[in-house]
Amino acid sequence: MRSVGISVGLALAVSACATPGPVVRQNALPAPPKPSYGTIGLERVMGQNANALTQLFGQPLLDLTEGAGRKLQFGSNICVLDAYLYAPQQGGVPVVSHVDARQRTGAPIDRASCVAALTRRDGGR
Repeated sequence: MRSVGISVGLALAVSACATPGPVVRQNALPAPPKPSYGTIGLERVMGQNANALTQLFGQPLLDLTEGAGRKLQFGSNICVLDAYLYAPQQGGVPVVSHVDARQRTGAPIDRASCVAALTRRDGGR
């Protein structure tokens, strides 16, 4: 009789393992989404030279040249935008190849939103 009880218990344990269903993990957290670094909304900035940026945003807060690159920084009470300009591989005038943006507090902000805020501050030059 004892072997029947063990067999039934073993059968129940095996059947429980074979039962399909969701796996629930108590401590598992989903991975955070990877940040998107697309250029949608940055069309007014990407590929532009320093003169075009100055016409769009006004005088930069910072104009720094280091090696082959140049960084122009523009700001408002909403955000700070850093535009990085490099000469194209075939040569010519340096143009924006990357931008970073942040709120005045240092907190992240969408780059396209910062561009929009900077262009609106002076009537969208």
